[in-house]
Amino acid sequence: MPMLPSVNEFREISRGYHKNPSHSLSLAADAYTKDAWFSVDQLEIIAKTWQWVCHVEKVREPGSYVCANIAGQPIAVVRDREGVLRAFYNVCKHRAHHLLEGSGNAARITCPYHAWTYKLDGALLRAPHTENLAGFETSKICLDQVQVEEFHGFIYVNLDPNAASLVSQSGELGKEIGQWAPDVADLTFAHRLTYDIKSNWKNVVDNFLECYHCPVAHKDFCELVDMETYKVTTHGIYSSHMADAGNSPNAAYDTSNATVKTHAVWWLWPNTCLMRYPGRSNMLVLNIIPAGTDRTLETYDFFLETPEPDDMEKEAIRYIDDVLQVEDITLVESVQRGMNTPAFQQGRIVNDPHGSGKSEHALHHFHGLVLDSYRRASA
Repeated sequence: MPMLPSVNEFREISRGYHKNPSHSLSLAADAYTKDAWFSVDQLEIIAKTWQWVCHVEKVREPGSYVCANIAGQPIAVVRDREGVLRAFYNVCKHRAHHLLEGSGNAARITCPYHAWTYKLDGALLRAPHTENLAGFETSKICLDQVQVEEFHGFIYVNLDPNAASLVSQSGELGKEIGQWAPDVADLTFAHRLTYDIKSNWKNVVDNFLECYHCPVAHKDFCELVDMETYKVTTHGIYSSHMADAGNSPNAAYDTSNATVKTHAVWWLWPNTCLMRYPGRSNMLVLNIIPAGTDRTLETYDFFLETPEPDDMEKEAIRYIDDVLQVEDITLVESVQRGMNTPAFQQGRIVNDPHGSGKSEHALHHFHGLVLDSYRRASA
């Protein structure tokens, strides 16, 4: 098992960080480039926080299930016959074979190795040819459960059995989503984009959390939204990023028939991004998945009013895939290369006390949460 950081190592990695973003340096480059810190990220951040799995439609019906990989661990989320949402390690208690694959609907959970069969609540129902085993009782065997929560249209799990609920940790986030995206649970999956990025996951989050780079790197985006109204607010374990839609034609995609007139975005600690773009009713989920010290996987899921995107949404998907993501991936991969040189250790946080989009205070907020996790790991 990887060693947790010492108190001295924590002091070193947190050097230069100040609680006031106007006085602070960014997170040290070692946090993005050293394998030891990536291990801490997996063990102390990803494995101990609420991780996005899917839209509620995937597990709405009794017997429905979906599989996921969280911090390298195989997980299955299941809706049992009584309608209770459950999550388990997707591992058989006999010889550790996986139980379920992908998504679907099942009356029972049967291991494809030796046909040990479990009820949807995780209890072992039968195990072939075990009647002659001494002291073997099916009633005493159950799949290992994982915390699971349905939160405003989406399903999240947490591998930490002691973690507080997402609803209790997230403050006013649910209220904000309810205000700006009240129909999110009624939307349906329409499209997924996937990316494999040569950068540490924290660089990807950093880039998402500030629009200081937008006028330079995303000129089309700065026409899509009214940058003068762009406001970023940090709270507890999330930040909100709000702007009005632009008032004139833009080069991103045509929003002249849009019914949603705001750009409403929420980042949820540590790696989930919920986005409502101008257009029809919609919710985009960007899931940032740490895959290595200098590798990140992304899924970009589009939940829309209909399974088939309309013409405006097709253009929005094209813009995000062909333009916006290309621009951002180029940026974060360049930053990762730069962090691996002796020329960079830390940079100054650029802060606007009024919370404009052209500020890095949300990035600084994220760094503070990272360092809080590092400190707990070193204690």
